[in-house]
This record gives sequence, structure tokens and C-alpha cells, in this order.
Amino acid sequence: MTEGTADGGSRLFPTRPYVGASIAVIRGEHVLLAARANEPMRGVWTLPGGLVEAGEALAEAALRELSEEVGLTAEVVGVLSPTEIIVRDEAGRARHHYVVHPHAALWCGGEPVTGPEALGVRWATRDEVAGLATTPGLIETLHEAFTLVREMGART
Repeated sequence: MTEGTADGGSRLFPTRPYVGASIAVIRGEHVLLAARANEPMRGVWTLPGGLVEAGEALAEAALRELSEEVGLTAEVVGVLSPTEIIVRDEAGRARHHYVVHPHAALWCGGEPVTGPEALGVRWATRDEVAGLATTPGLIETLHEAFTLVREMGART
């Protein structure tokens, strides 16, 4: 069974990369993580996020996905370096290909709840994240997000 998209295309063995947006919500020394409910990488911890819809800005997509996946709102404070995720089959063909644009954000209040796209949610420190199964590039993205937030605090 292949995963479909709103435009009728398939995310399995795509003919082009899919553009996604994610959001690193920082709360003190913790970041919000969600365990993926869908393939690829079901059960792996990552940032809330998903595909960008046509006509939607990257930051808007990240905030929409945060609301849909875990029921939170946040304030975007910066854009982080993109992560490219390519999963290949045994023959080397691109089974999945995503380019994800993460954003750093500050928690505005409330507690996350597990939605249909997440098996679980949790607040974690960077040390805790290091011991989890995560999506490719997550550790580097979190380092960049925490650095940005720390630098912002030093300027205010």
C-alpha cells in the first residue's frame, strides 16, 4: 500500500522531494518531541511537523502542524538549517525523500496532547534526546535551536 497525498501523488518512491516544516518548541532547557505515528520511521522521536500546503508559508505550516499534532501554540523566533531525509530501498531507489525546514519557537503555555499523527509527546532535555531513537539530523537541529534561543536571551 502506498501513501497518497492531497494532489494524488504518492509519497512512496516519489518523483520529487516533498517539502516539510517542523518546529522546535523550547521551554527552558526542554524541547517538545513527538513520536511519529506514520511511516516512514513510525515510533521514532522527532519535532512536530509535516508537509507544507500550497500557498502556505513555511512558518505557518510549522505552527499549523504543531496545533494539529499536539494542540499547542508557540512563537516562532527563527528559521533553522533544513534537513534532507532520503530513505532508499535495497536497490538504491529513493523510497522516501523529504526536505524539512525546521523553526525555533518559544513555548507560549499549555500542555501537549497526543493527536492522530503522534504516538506520544514529551518534553525532553538535549541529554535525554541523545538516548532516543530520532529522525536524521535532529540532534544538530536542536543544537542550532537552543543556540538561537540562548543568543536571543543574551541580546534582550
